[in-house]
Amino acid sequence: MQFRRLIIFLVGAVLVGAGCARKGPTAPARALRKVALQTDWFPQAEHGGFYQAAAKGFYREAGLDVTLLPGGPGAGINLKVAKGVADFGMNRSDDLILAASQGLPVLIVAAVLQHDPQVLLVHAAGPVKTLDDLAGRTVTASVGMAWIPWLKKSRGIEFALRPQTYGLAGFFTDPEAIQQGLVTNEPYVARQRGVAVRTLAIGASGFDAYHTLFCRRELARAEPEVVRAFVAASIRGWEDYLDGDPAPAHAMILKRNKQMTPELLAFSRGELILRSLVRGEEARGERVGHLELHRISEQIEMLRQLKILLDPMAAESVATREFLPPGRR
Repeated sequence: MQFRRLIIFLVGAVLVGAGCARKGPTAPARALRKVALQTDWFPQAEHGGFYQAAAKGFYREAGLDVTLLPGGPGAGINLKVAKGVADFGMNRSDDLILAASQGLPVLIVAAVLQHDPQVLLVHAAGPVKTLDDLAGRTVTASVGMAWIPWLKKSRGIEFALRPQTYGLAGFFTDPEAIQQGLVTNEPYVARQRGVAVRTLAIGASGFDAYHTLFCRRELARAEPEVVRAFVAASIRGWEDYLDGDPAPAHAMILKRNKQMTPELLAFSRGELILRSLVRGEEARGERVGHLELHRISEQIEMLRQLKILLDPMAAESVATREFLPPGRR
């Protein structure tokens, strides 16, 4: 009898102990992985999906503590990512192809904009109505960009260049002026000044670069789960920014960029949606984040034709679809 009571006591003690263990302190929450994204310009609607993901906690839900670093002229995006100062960066696909060909360990992992928002701004009453009309004229642009020699070669035209100043004062005072800008930005500024303009899409020349999200190769190799989580959360942020209420992103942008206005943000977001710059063309299978390696290959070939890129190069050496969510590869 005493032996039986002892057994019952011991079994009870074990069960009570197990119950206490189950009710004990919970394991500490997993620490968030700190991540920095170097954007390509000052905070604006063209970064809206990233700010939406940050503001609504999408990154935190993915286990990431994300810092969005503002860009601007001379931001040195490629070098910052290559050196690990930032984990991710935003830049044009043609610029990254050239960077990779020169030995920078960069890797495109998603598209931010499916199509190039860059345009040439001309006065509505002026004589320039097509890209061919640029022949013999002077264009204010970012000297050194690959679309310039491509436009000349593909159209068989010549035009002079004036370095970009990132301001429109000269354009407003010269009815013959032609200036590079973004369709999501400069037309609004011109309208506010009462200047009627038209835009010529640079992508219409056939040189239609992606605006991309990229990281350094070592990060993709050593921490693929971080890259995958950041890409997925960013895509979620972009979809929410385009389809939902953009107020959370806009509040962050306005706080961080004192030159920005709610009206310009609304205009820029509207253009991103109207022109399907982020979503792309459904008929071509494009979606938010979508990336096609054959388009990268085509850009490589264009750069080789221009002799800007001298050696053969595979698209896979600078871009991958591996980190896109399964339904977007």
